[in-house]
Amino acid sequence: MSMQLFRSSLVLIKPDALKNSLTGYILSQFSHFHAGLRFAALKVVNVNQTLAEEHYAEHKGKFFYPSLLQYIRGFIHFPDDPGKRRVIAILYQGPNAIRTIRTICGPTNPHEARQKNPGCIRALGTVVPLHDDNGKFIGNRTDNLIHASAHPEDAEREIKLWFIPSDIPPIMRSFPTEINEDYYYYKDSVISTIPKRGNFCFLSPGDIAWKSDLRVLRQLKEDKKLDYSVNAVIAKYLINRENETI
Repeated sequence: MSMQLFRSSLVLIKPDALKNSLTGYILSQFSHFHAGLRFAALKVVNVNQTLAEEHYAEHKGKFFYPSLLQYIRGFIHFPDDPGKRRVIAILYQGPNAIRTIRTICGPTNPHEARQKNPGCIRALGTVVPLHDDNGKFIGNRTDNLIHASAHPEDAEREIKLWFIPSDIPPIMRSFPTEINEDYYYYKDSVISTIPKRGNFCFLSPGDIAWKSDLRVLRQLKEDKKLDYSVNAVIAKYLINRENETI
């Protein structure tokens, strides 16, 4: 099969979908029987602040950005139950996976989804009005149940943001990896190669990492311009840690 047709895509089952017990329904829509898709990786994620900010980096500065972070982190739908604040992150693969998944999801806005593609997943979502501190309406937040990669470039960035290579069977990894040769430590939003009290080692010699991540870490060591944010490197290693701000 042509690699142009066989694609990988990230899918996030968001907190509102979990609250409404839609997980089974969503998984059935993406099944190999219905859509010709297959799992390559899956994890239940308590979304840390760094991961949320990097995932929605393109929306930074927009009026709905703060609410969007609270939404994906589960604070809006589970304000009093931290144990339920989670997202299910899934890596799907298959023929034309990106297009297939987005068709099943439907338009981003749930109102539009109900009009244009009734029966799609996002047709079950809602639109929430947002107000400033004075009670003035400033716009809407779309609680649309699910995220799906829009383009191959987005899929690569998102998959590398949410998954480390060892989350994925070697034969199913779509992007280049590399054997790490150095120690890398993290504490207080700083990455270093020197161990210090209270930091943790997120990469050791012999670990398999995304090749692009290791390039960014080398650029950081050599004080060169970075291909992308170091937070995009570290976010995945903070997933489900007891203290994400180590």
